[in-house]
Amino acid sequence: MLSWVDKLVPEYIEGRQEMKKRADQVDRDNPIEMNDLKQFNSMIDSMTYSLEWMTTGRQPNTYRGVDEKAVYQRRSYENIDLIPDIAEQLEEESINKKHLFMTREEKVVLADILASFSLRERQCYILHVGQKKSMSEIAYELGVSKSMVQQSIRRAKNKVEERMDKKSMIYA
Repeated sequence: MLSWVDKLVPEYIEGRQEMKKRADQVDRDNPIEMNDLKQFNSMIDSMTYSLEWMTTGRQPNTYRGVDEKAVYQRRSYENIDLIPDIAEQLEEESINKKHLFMTREEKVVLADILASFSLRERQCYILHVGQKKSMSEIAYELGVSKSMVQQSIRRAKNKVEERMDKKSMIYA
């Protein structure tokens, strides 16, 4: 369950590393290759800038204004198919009487919780809680140890409890 940011960031990191390797191979005595080095450095700077923007969710080097942490991830989680839409549930009401209804506000809270997870926590938690997979199945699917899956799920559940405790304090 990767968002577009989760997919794009590793590609940018890999591309930037390749660009740095190529820049290191430039013959600094050759004036033509020195022009290439300027281009490589410019591309490396652009990729670094883009990476910072994607990972922080805000424009780099801006110090004023509102800072919204993980804005891209949060917006994508609000729209994912994992979070059911109440309109779809109302249409299916006659077919199946058991439904989970979520308001827009509840979707935003869920998106906030998912955005607080690391990539590994999000993967493990959704596979375990949402898709009812065993920890062994998740470990095999993700290519990690079962203890890593257990630890990730435990951390994710703790974050859910913390967020829910904060929400209940606000409404109390």
